[in-house]
Amino acid sequence: MAAESLKKEPMVRIAKRSDISRRKAWFIRAVAILLALIVCGIFVYALTATNPIKVYAGMINGAIGTQRRTWNTLRDTMILLSVSLAITPAFKMRFWNIGAEGQILVGGIATAAVMRYMGDSVPTAVLFIVMIISSIIAGLVWGIIPAYFKAKYNTNETLFTLMMNYIATQLTAYFSIVWEAVKGSGTIGTINQKTKAGWISTSFMSNIFGSFNYSINVIIVLILTVAIYIYLSKTKQGYEIAVVGESENTARYAGINVKKVILRTMAISGALCGFTGFLLVSGSSHTISVNTAGGRGFTAIVVSWLAKFNPFVMALISFMLVFLDNGAVQIASEFGLNESAAEVITGVILFFLIGCEFFINYRVIFRGKHEEA
Repeated sequence: MAAESLKKEPMVRIAKRSDISRRKAWFIRAVAILLALIVCGIFVYALTATNPIKVYAGMINGAIGTQRRTWNTLRDTMILLSVSLAITPAFKMRFWNIGAEGQILVGGIATAAVMRYMGDSVPTAVLFIVMIISSIIAGLVWGIIPAYFKAKYNTNETLFTLMMNYIATQLTAYFSIVWEAVKGSGTIGTINQKTKAGWISTSFMSNIFGSFNYSINVIIVLILTVAIYIYLSKTKQGYEIAVVGESENTARYAGINVKKVILRTMAISGALCGFTGFLLVSGSSHTISVNTAGGRGFTAIVVSWLAKFNPFVMALISFMLVFLDNGAVQIASEFGLNESAAEVITGVILFFLIGCEFFINYRVIFRGKHEEA
């Protein structure tokens, strides 16, 4: 009978883990990173016959090898973290906000408009207040439109927010032509290059960190990280977001106004994306183009999910992704690899990191073995 039951039992079964210790989960992730580095090392050696350790040293050099590179990596990390924080409330509510790119762009357009039309006519403090408010309102409106249709007509928010990205991109292209610096170029160029009106200072704490830094951006986003953590885990609204995300029916049974939560949460998400547009235009690029968001709205989804909506873990994952990206550019030029090969290395590491989440959440059980209680 036992042999007969074994024949009927499948060779491999997958069972969801009821509980896993944090230490074991991080051990699985560490093993995944180690395996990824080994696979990447084999790949690099097969292409270039170069010692993989030298290649990894080149990645470190490309990301943090100089003060300038370090601050560039921190700047890009803070922007990616800011977008990740922005979409997290919506994703925790299971509202699939794929429209962060568009919300960033409209926030950037609003910022650029204020810089162009008010840069030389109002005091600096007033200018920044108007820029921040304008970017937040623009992103909020862009986020609340799909939320309204979701709450009112139960539309598909994934398609809705994705389509609004295209509208925002075309709006950006339109203003790039209206505001173009050189006739026929289709580009705005650097806004207020001579006066630097509306530019966030890149040397706010130069006596501590040196002249080349983005300390204001870093400070702002770190404060935002703490604020989002407190909002999601310590407030009533954060609790309502979690309940709606688990089950809308349960939320209604508990007396939560689901439509109100959807509208409010997407307003916050869109507003924070718009604010990120302000940080990009005022504190980084000092211009606006269709490439300003740079795909961060989609990368942020990976960051948010890998971190399981924990803002502090998002900071680490954002740094890791930016580190890999900046380092890949360096090794592409230093070791004669083309850009695609460098992206393959980044992709392999991401594949292992994302794939290991399966083994954290599920157990693979072979024939003859039984699930643990």
